[in-house]
Amino acid sequence: MMVDATILNSIRLITGVVLLAYASYTDIKTRRAANILWVIMGIVGAILLVIQYLDGGFPNIWYLVFIPIMIALMYAFFQMRLLFGGADAKALMALAILIPIQPVIEGFPFWKPYLSLPGSWIIFANATILFLLIPISLLVINIGKRNLRFPHCLLGYVISVEKAKQTFVWPLEKIKDGKRKLMFMPKNFDVDEELAEFEKLGIKEIWVTPKIPFMIPLLAGFLAAFFLGDILLQIVQVIL
Repeated sequence: MMVDATILNSIRLITGVVLLAYASYTDIKTRRAANILWVIMGIVGAILLVIQYLDGGFPNIWYLVFIPIMIALMYAFFQMRLLFGGADAKALMALAILIPIQPVIEGFPFWKPYLSLPGSWIIFANATILFLLIPISLLVINIGKRNLRFPHCLLGYVISVEKAKQTFVWPLEKIKDGKRKLMFMPKNFDVDEELAEFEKLGIKEIWVTPKIPFMIPLLAGFLAAFFLGDILLQIVQVIL
């Protein structure tokens, strides 16, 4: 009995949305995502792969080679710090099993695939592009608040030092030689210690950049892969 590919891809869609949405929620709240989520995703993906393979549902068996290649690539990205969170890397590894190639469901994605690229690569590329749109969102917010100090307004927003202590943010400023200096890449310093420095100087408000978990654009990139398609490929086609 032939299993409709639409049914298999629908299961993949539901599985990915549920697990990535829950991971996004826990990542926002605690900056953690349980490993069991990726184990479940990998198991579901493996079961669907077996069903699809036995049913002759793969247009080309060589597509399965994408899986170990993408897992190795995402591990390499994590080691090179192109992916900062271990959960992000594990999610993409599990997605390589769940979504081996571009998913197609009853007329979707909107942009029809011209190349058979790994599904997890499309999701990662989509997520990265959507993540890069964050500065535009920050600019809009800062225009509304009339905080147009450049380049700060593209990187973060102004909040009180007290509120900065209670939220997941990095200070975009650092006290150096008694003066406030912009920090493009805030790292290698104690956030609480830096905030205390501002308080000592009587500074009430500072520029901060939000610690936005990559899991959120990853979920958006996942949905975009199903309903829109490969955003990067469309951009390249428009440019060329």
